[in-house]
Amino acid sequence: MRDYRKYDVWIKSHALVLIVYKQFISKFPKEERFGLASQMKRAASSIPLTIAEGCGKNTDRDFVRFLDMSLGSAQELEYCFLLAKDLDFICLEDYMMANEKINEIKAKLIKLIKTIRNNNG
Repeated sequence: MRDYRKYDVWIKSHALVLIVYKQFISKFPKEERFGLASQMKRAASSIPLTIAEGCGKNTDRDFVRFLDMSLGSAQELEYCFLLAKDLDFICLEDYMMANEKINEIKAKLIKLIKTIRNNNG
């Protein structure tokens, strides 16, 4: 069984979840608590949660499937950031910082997926 805490992509995605919860959601209007804020929290937490779940799988093929799902959640979160910026829930500076972090996470996920697939022919 893999230790998810040893993967840099998990560490970075966990840190991003903390940013979403601590820095972004508190800036949202109360009426968005069950709308975009809730969706953003689910998408953000889904990335490291799904990586952790995949680490519990027995085969590389199963692990990669969960990494692919994490990548989908990262894409979803990326759009949530864009929408939050366009709705003026977060400022441009916060959006740029978040976008940089999500792009780094996506790149790391893609690299890990390719590495595992290449090692398994």
